[in-house]
Amino acid sequence: MRTALALCLALLLLAPLQGDITPVDDAPPLQEQSSNETIITVDSTNLRFSPSSVTVEEGETVRFFWSGQALPHNAVEANGVFDSGEPERNVDYAFTFEIGMNGTYDFVCEPHAAFGMVGQIIVNPAPMPPPTNQSDNESNMSQEEAMDTPALPVAMALATVVLAAAVQSRRD
Repeated sequence: MRTALALCLALLLLAPLQGDITPVDDAPPLQEQSSNETIITVDSTNLRFSPSSVTVEEGETVRFFWSGQALPHNAVEANGVFDSGEPERNVDYAFTFEIGMNGTYDFVCEPHAAFGMVGQIIVNPAPMPPPTNQSDNESNMSQEEAMDTPALPVAMALATVVLAAAVQSRRD
């Protein structure tokens, strides 16, 4: 009898600790990495960007990369939007065009602008995501809400009460 009472008490105390039966993923979402990185280098003449003109979309990255050049270079946007820094022979600089930055960006290599070392980046607006069906979202939410109910603790608490009532009625 005492064993049954102790079991009922243990079940009653442990029921709220069971949580719901929905799996939980505590891991942070993976960052989406854009495979659309455009690389601009210095050509073999050492006085031209290659390619000198590129077209990207908002959210994409342009990387200025050169190594072991005979002359030091940099890439500076005309309005100061991006600047790779002081002219150097080895540069690895990336700039991401965020949403809302669509337009045309002209850039130069400061020490060699007079020699025509200029470039242009055209940034197109990011494509619009496809529209979602409102009724699908509502049904998905109701399914998620239905799965997020504390079914196990409620069932255990109810079973504990029934078991305790049965033990008590046997006792009387």
